[in-house]
Parts: sequence; structure tokens; C-alpha cells
Amino acid sequence: MTTQAAGMDIAATEIEEGTRVVPGPDMIPMSQKIAFGLGMLANQLFPAALGIFMVILVQSLGMSPFLWGLIFFLPKLVDAITDPLMGYISDRTESRWGKRRPYIFIGAIVAGISYIAMWQLSAENSQMYNFWYFLAWSIVFTLGLTIFAAPYVALGYEMSKDYHERTRLMAVAQWIGQWAWVIAPWFWIILYDPDWFPSATEGARTLSIYVGLFCMALAMVPAIFCRSTHSVDDGIGGDGANASLGDRFRDLFRGIGITFRNKPFQKICIATFFIFNAFNCVAGFAFFIIVYYMHAGDPVAAGNWPAMFGSVSALCTCFLVIPVVNWMAQRYGKHQTFLMTQTMSLLGYAMFWWSFSPENPFLMLVPIPLYVFGIGGLFTLMMSMTADVCDMDELETHERREGLFGAIYWWMVKFGGAFAGLLSGLILGTVGFDQSVTVQSDSALAGLRAAFILVPVTGTLIGIWVMRNYDLDETRVREIRAELDARAKSAPQL
Repeated sequence: MTTQAAGMDIAATEIEEGTRVVPGPDMIPMSQKIAFGLGMLANQLFPAALGIFMVILVQSLGMSPFLWGLIFFLPKLVDAITDPLMGYISDRTESRWGKRRPYIFIGAIVAGISYIAMWQLSAENSQMYNFWYFLAWSIVFTLGLTIFAAPYVALGYEMSKDYHERTRLMAVAQWIGQWAWVIAPWFWIILYDPDWFPSATEGARTLSIYVGLFCMALAMVPAIFCRSTHSVDDGIGGDGANASLGDRFRDLFRGIGITFRNKPFQKICIATFFIFNAFNCVAGFAFFIIVYYMHAGDPVAAGNWPAMFGSVSALCTCFLVIPVVNWMAQRYGKHQTFLMTQTMSLLGYAMFWWSFSPENPFLMLVPIPLYVFGIGGLFTLMMSMTADVCDMDELETHERREGLFGAIYWWMVKFGGAFAGLLSGLILGTVGFDQSVTVQSDSALAGLRAAFILVPVTGTLIGIWVMRNYDLDETRVREIRAELDARAKSAPQL
């Protein structure tokens, strides 16, 4: 891991007039990048593991697709309030440990413990008992993840002021985070292998303890070891510490309004919403296609193939997509790299109609090197672009609000994910998938395969169209940074 990450790290700040590089103050040490990346591993392993475990609700506990969709959807409604609020709180916090790190630490504990609690389910309980129990704990888990993730993402935005160093930071973090998607698919094997556990439900009760504690420990790392470079004025006016609750809420809604009006940020959010959530809507269908279409509904016969599909996808992202995207972004710019990589993913999606083959399972691995460019490069680029937007916002408003930008960005991702989860259940019901039978109808299987392709292709095309004229390029970002530095030098010293 260290060798690959080091290959992406350039310990210098670039000089535009030539190819020579010199050390700069905005260079992030590799130790800091790795510490931040371990937090990203927790941030991705929590939802990756959750996505695997969620299959148990339908496959082993017999929960209806409609209730399954509601479990995806309802906790995300809480995010509609808590994400922006948490981002605002972390922006306005002053403490001896900084404005982000205390929340990262606390959120890690809440998310880890609640993840364990929500999987203490039993097949002996009624469907509605399991539904309400899981829903209650998943809301607590969502709150914990928000307390961790909103300040964590903001911390990454403020770790460097350099245009390319931001991309390198996010490339290292995403590289480490992708190992979540290498690890998580193998949970399918552990959960459904009778040599491990007599039932998948019992397996989830035990495995969730290890997953929750491991993710909790990883999430604490950036709280302990990472540092940031930016400070922020309160922005409320006067003595912010003495501001009334009404002043705080007015300032929150004012900040949300300013954030939503930022044109480049609008495009980043809308494109991410459609691309990621269209993908997320059908990502779980890979398991159903492999088990029900390729192996006649027998998860034991499917063996390692569901895990292999997920792990190969993640490994291709680690060793192909992220290094290539990092190199392309520094050569062609973030915007052009986004357009090129998303276009590549369209071909990969289309190939899956032929590659999911019952006769030759290895064929399903063929489209993966193209398919993974869609999601694999998305967050590396978009998180780096959002850090650039924070500079633009500071130039226009004289305030920094990384927490609010990060929270709203991830709120769009998660709130869209709620609709994606709800839509997943609706698609399963619409195509005629029946969780109570082993052998599905031909029409249901064809519908699953078509949805696996058409939904993400549609979302990707919308994302490309939205980003076609994105104009916050390297030249403009460097101009903004120069203006901000000049303003800081001319500001009166207190």
C-alpha cells in the first residue's frame, strides 16, 4: 500500500513556468495523507459492509422489497437536517483540539457501536419487529456517521491550498479507501458459508462486532494525527461566542443559501448526485444477478463469484483508475479528466449485457477495467474540485466554510442514496423479483440485467451534460489563490 501511495505523491509545489518542482509550504507529508486515508477507509468500509449485510434482510430474514427500500430511505431523511447542521457546527467550533477533530473522534465511537447494535437481529422475530428495530438503530448509526464524516471531509479540504496537492491528497485517500470494496465483498462468503456460521443472520450478529470495532478504530486516526492549515472567522459578526441561538440559525441558513448559489458547486453536486446514486441504485443487483441468473438462485453454488466481482472492481480502482486519474488530472485538468473517465465507464456498463454469462463466469470480469472509471475517479476529482470551490467562496464572501460545503456535498450523495435505495426496492418489485422463491422468472432476470446497465448509463450521461461547461480550471483557481494570499498579507495583524 505504501509503495503505491508513494507513487502518487509528488513532494513539491509545481511552478507553472517549467517542469521543475520545488518544495512548497502546501505540501502534505505522506504520513498525514495516510492518516487521512485511514479515515477514508472507515468512511467507505461502513457503507460497503452495510451494503453487503443489507442483502440478509431480504435473502435470510424475508423482508419485503418495499420495507427494504424504506430502510434505505428513511434514515437519510435525518441527514437532510443533520449534515448541513454538523458542517456548520464544525465550521464555527473553537477548541484546543481544533474545530474538526473532536467531532471526528466522537462520531467514530457512535457509528461503531450503533453498527454493531443494529445487526443483532433474529429470524425468530417478526418481519415488522426486525424492521422497526433495524430502522431505529440505523438512524442512530446515520447520526454517528454524520458527526464523523462532515468534519472529516472538511478537514481534507483545508489540509492544503495547492491545486494539484489537493488532488494528490484525495488520490491517496481514495486509494486507501478503495480497500473497503476489496474487503467487503468477502463478507458474502463468510456470511453464507455454513463452515463459518449456521445461518447468515447469526453470521451478521457476530461479524458486525468485528466490523464495527475495526471501523471505529480507523475513523479515530485522523482525529488523533491529522492537522489542517486554515483557520476561520466566525462570520456572524461581533462576538460570535455570544451570539444568540436565533443568530446562529440565521447564519446557518445564510451560509446554506450562499453555498447552494455557488454555480461550480451546483454542477459538482448535481453531477455526483446522478452518477453515484444511479450506480448505487443497482450496485446490489450484481449479487442477485450472479446468484439468481448465473447460479439458479443458490448462494452456495455462487461461491466466491459475488466477492470476486466486488474485489476485482476495487483492485482495478486501486491499481489502475486512481493512479491514472491522478496523472490525467495533473496533465489535462480535473474537468477534462472527469469527462474522459465518465465516457470510458459508459462502454463498460454496456458490455455487462453479454458478460454476465452462466456458461463462463469469468466473462463478467472483462468490462470491469472500464466500468470502474465511472465511480473510481468520481470522488477523487469531485472532492478536490470542492476544495477549489471553498477558495472561490472565501474570495467572494471573506469567510471559509469547508464544513458546510463538505456536508452539503455528502448530503446530496447520501440523500440521493436514500432515493436510490427506495428505487432499488421498487425496481425489484417492478421487474417481478420474488424474494420467497429460489428460481426467478426469465422476465425478472432480464429486468435486473437491463436495470444494472440502463440506470447508471442514464445517470452518467446526465452528469456529463451538467459538467460540460464547468469553468473553475487550474488557471482560475491559481488566480483565486494568489488574490487570497495577497489579501492575507495586506490584512492588519492583530
